[in-house]
Amino acid sequence: MKYRAIGKSGLKVSEIGLGSWLTYGSVTAEETAKACIDKAYELGINFFDTSNSYEGAEEVLGRALKAYRRSTYVLATKVFFPQGRGPNERGLSRKHIMEQCEASLKRLNTDYIDLYQCHRFDDTTPIEETLRALDDLTAQGKILYAGVSEWSAEQIKSAAAIGKQLNLRPLISNQPIYNLFERYIEKEGVIQQCEEAGLGQVVFSPLAQGVLTGKYKPGQGIPQNSRAANNQTNGVINSYLREDVLACTAKLEALASELGASLSQFSLAWVLRQPNVSSAINGSSRPSQLEENIKALDLVLTDDVLQRTEEILSEVSGFAPMR
Repeated sequence: MKYRAIGKSGLKVSEIGLGSWLTYGSVTAEETAKACIDKAYELGINFFDTSNSYEGAEEVLGRALKAYRRSTYVLATKVFFPQGRGPNERGLSRKHIMEQCEASLKRLNTDYIDLYQCHRFDDTTPIEETLRALDDLTAQGKILYAGVSEWSAEQIKSAAAIGKQLNLRPLISNQPIYNLFERYIEKEGVIQQCEEAGLGQVVFSPLAQGVLTGKYKPGQGIPQNSRAANNQTNGVINSYLREDVLACTAKLEALASELGASLSQFSLAWVLRQPNVSSAINGSSRPSQLEENIKALDLVLTDDVLQRTEEILSEVSGFAPMR
């Protein structure tokens, strides 16, 4: 395994992380989830990401990680989305952040959270209030670092400036969607702004919800037992199931084959070519997927390969930010 620091912080995470969105606590049995977590730990993966909004995932992760010494892994979770019907049971107010941090600590069965992330931007709460709440949680030792997810370049710039003005501990991370098709963080200046502010990217969906594994073929039906065949998860993946995207994927798979790599390995290596990316979060539902994916760390993409990749990707357009 290889490790990178998140932004300008001293926190080092595995270049491949393990996430739990749309998997653990919902569509994947806990026994299988534990097997994946155990395999990840065995392979040297130390970055485990979840959220209070992922149904049951925090509890599953907490039970599985209890087997390991707490100092050997980095545990990340999030706050923002509704946890009830009340007006204060959502967003990034001090009240919601403080209450949900306590709730996540209980669900995760831990004394502290390594990385606590604002799952989205809250335009109904002053940034100062949000940043002060995160800083207070850090002072209390309940979280060690704070970050954001899917914030725009301007929102990150504003938060960095306000935090500096108030002498608060800086944010260290942004968690955006990033893969060969979803590249808004390049085009909208998010990476550049994060570099200036000292944040690193811990990206999710680097394999485009499984499309960049090559399992979905142009002109063919949806494979059984795939994420696209599951009514609980197919709403996210359907945007990729276009003939032009799948045709492009087939060409990328052929290019990867020339390098002696699978499409998933190629896709992860492409994401990790970006120095500002600290970790690519995988949502593996089988231990064997993790064993396959970490081989991406040894794959070097030359300038010629990257240029050929751009030529293939130019055939597809139309993807928008998740915000």
